[in-house]
Amino acid sequence: MVEKLLSDYTLNQWKDEKPVLKSISELKNVFWVNSLKPEFEEARKRVHLSARDVKEAEERLERFAAFIRIAFPETEETNGLIESDLDEINEIKKVLESLYKVDIPGKLMLKRDDSLPIAGTIKARGAIYEVLKHAETLALNEGMLNSIHEDYSIFASDEFKEFFSQYKLVVGTTGNLGISVGVMGSKLGFKVTVHMSHDAKEWKKELLRSRGVEVVEHKTNFTMAVERGRDQSNEDPNSYFVDDEHSIELLLGYSVAASRFAKQLEKQNIIVDAEHPLFLYLPCGIGGSPGGITFGMKQVYGDNVHCFFAEPTHMPSMLLGLITQAYDGVSVIDFEIEDKTIMDGLAVPRTSGFVSRLLENFFSGGYTLQEEEANYWLSKMMDVEKINLEPAALAGLVGPSYLMSTTEGQEYIKQHHLETFMENSTHVVWATGGSMVPKEDQTIAYEAGQSIDLEAFLSQK
Repeated sequence: MVEKLLSDYTLNQWKDEKPVLKSISELKNVFWVNSLKPEFEEARKRVHLSARDVKEAEERLERFAAFIRIAFPETEETNGLIESDLDEINEIKKVLESLYKVDIPGKLMLKRDDSLPIAGTIKARGAIYEVLKHAETLALNEGMLNSIHEDYSIFASDEFKEFFSQYKLVVGTTGNLGISVGVMGSKLGFKVTVHMSHDAKEWKKELLRSRGVEVVEHKTNFTMAVERGRDQSNEDPNSYFVDDEHSIELLLGYSVAASRFAKQLEKQNIIVDAEHPLFLYLPCGIGGSPGGITFGMKQVYGDNVHCFFAEPTHMPSMLLGLITQAYDGVSVIDFEIEDKTIMDGLAVPRTSGFVSRLLENFFSGGYTLQEEEANYWLSKMMDVEKINLEPAALAGLVGPSYLMSTTEGQEYIKQHHLETFMENSTHVVWATGGSMVPKEDQTIAYEAGQSIDLEAFLSQK
């Protein structure tokens, strides 16, 4: 039972107080609008982070570009920039409109973080940034680096690897965050330990081990894996814990995507302003990556960007945290929801208190999707667009359909006076991972989707 959240509410009292919680606890699809979000000018006054923090993160990654080019030759063409493409997906848009019986006005695009260099997932942004910042801090503090104006290609030297081998990195994860920390950490020379929850895929564990990373498996959920990783790290003064639940650095690493994304839109002659709204649909686990991207986008586009997070019906931790305003004080288990999902990257039963409190000021809302929908669209994306994604990366795809077909979505459009501008809109689905999934696993996921009659499934809901 959920007890002592805001008031001494029981589970049934919460359901009576907020009917959307009843639907969530019954594993129904919901589309929720964040009525507490202020306009951007007011929101920026309420939080301690700013555009300056995002800019500093961008500058740090620029300094490390010289190292990244050497350490990861696949980034040579982008001069050490870790970035992904932005593609229009017209054919899958037609299928979405047909199955959900809705018109999606404007462009539908896919942000290809599934193919990000180095780690092949959205986590490459935040995790790699945090590892690099920690490496820079150590190097400056211990005199290995005289100033931030030096040539950072020296981080690829044997001398620096030997230096970093004295130190440890520890992280708790369902998989993708661990891959990013492990790949970059081990390349720099750190000893890396990754604590993985029961949701983590076997291939992710094997990938990390092949890079010399220690993997500790837990027969428990994400929250417990993080706690055990944190406890282990705290025992060693030379250990640094990448804390998915509380890290400002992770969030800022993700936020760097915004300015790069803006350049991509400009290159494609796509306008974002009051008459050309931008909608983002972001898969959400603990909240760091959708939170960071949203925060960065708001610094660039203000009220002209509308950011919605997507969660599995079996793991709606951010929704529960924000709707109850209990944040990390409530778990999906409290609402009698079984915390299991095929969308392993989103398998987080309790949201981040830091991220949820911050992003309450910026998220436009969120929604849930069924396991069958993720499976189906994974298969259909391959058939129609020839793009392989992992299940969690499909969570954003149904967002535009929900926005246009639900009462809540239509009310949101009206409240923001967007009715006459939707034909000018751009909808961006953020793909979080998939390019590193082994062929055998891709085939299993694809065949699972092929067996689903989504139209029949939806008609029963």
